[in-house]
Amino acid sequence: MMVDVQEQEADASRPPWLHLVSAFLAMEPSHSLLSLSRECGGGAITETVQNFISEQCISQSEGKGHTPYIKSFLKKLILEIESANAVVVDQLYEQFSFYMASLKDGDLAKGDSRIIRKISFLQPTDYIEVCHFPRKLIVPLNCSLNMLEGDTGCAIWPSSLFLSEFILSCPELFSMKSCFEQLGSGVGLVGICLTHVKPSKVTLSDGDLSTLANLKLNLELNHRSTRFGSSESVVEDPCKVECLHLPWESAVESDLRDLKPDIVLGADVIYDPQCISHLVRVITTFLTTKMSNHSHREETKGSIVSNGRVNGDIPNNKYKEFLLASRTQPIAYIASVIRNIDTYDYFLMVAQQANLAVLDITQNVKIFNFLPYMQSYQGSSVKLLGIYSSSDN
Repeated sequence: MMVDVQEQEADASRPPWLHLVSAFLAMEPSHSLLSLSRECGGGAITETVQNFISEQCISQSEGKGHTPYIKSFLKKLILEIESANAVVVDQLYEQFSFYMASLKDGDLAKGDSRIIRKISFLQPTDYIEVCHFPRKLIVPLNCSLNMLEGDTGCAIWPSSLFLSEFILSCPELFSMKSCFEQLGSGVGLVGICLTHVKPSKVTLSDGDLSTLANLKLNLELNHRSTRFGSSESVVEDPCKVECLHLPWESAVESDLRDLKPDIVLGADVIYDPQCISHLVRVITTFLTTKMSNHSHREETKGSIVSNGRVNGDIPNNKYKEFLLASRTQPIAYIASVIRNIDTYDYFLMVAQQANLAVLDITQNVKIFNFLPYMQSYQGSSVKLLGIYSSSDN
């Protein structure tokens, strides 16, 4: 039975209206926006929904949104409504005419290759607040439109979304820890989320200078001050983020050891067989270096234990060893989509040769859904790996 919600008051602070606005800000595909619009209208894109889109999405973005994206969405929205023989409110026609005049079809390829996507992390109803995380955290990010043309470091990848949700789901794991995303920080989403869970220090790095420059811009967009310098720099303000240029192949071991991170993070970094040996060398150096924060480890005993589930691929004793290691030595969390099983298996082999224990802990941690509106993101495709050094130090 179709629910009539035309007479209900639209509320931008509550689902599904909140999800619709969040999806628009994140520049989700038009079909996702249309799906959410129908959900708001109980199965149809009612006039109430249309007015909401016009006022809360289109009008709010004037002068700030990406013109081709808005134009495309409006075109598909109006076509959907007309195809259902429903009435299109005048405001949508007027806004579409405005964007038609602002951008002709032939100009699409001439626009700026960068866009601002705003990723909204929405606090789930079953989330137990253990840090000062707001009910809605909006992270604006300068991203690339040309990730297939050598600009992959400035795109938002599924693993970075997954790792961000993991951080916000388990803030106690990162509180008062020195956290280092040394494996390609990209647009900085993971690092920005880290700053919201009270770490003692956040250091981000990337091997590409243009990506690093864009990362600095995104930190500024999120009111996070940055410092570019040597590995010996000290950051006392948790909102101040250290940024380093760190190509894996040329990283100097002594410089890596000086950083002394408690936790190392990486998202979508197991992709190139030619880089695996360099990647593993960097991880190994970090994980065999004495931690900086011994005194805080005991505070998080068992906090990573999730929902009673244990991955069938990991014997209980292996997972217990990982938990024990997380209290006494540096560890790494790597989120990755396994796109090529041969490359992944090669990574596991090289890691084993370096005395690194690599465990798939995806099912051992409870990760809340902070992105319920993001239909383009499939978190189920991402694996979370827990890594520690199994050598005698």
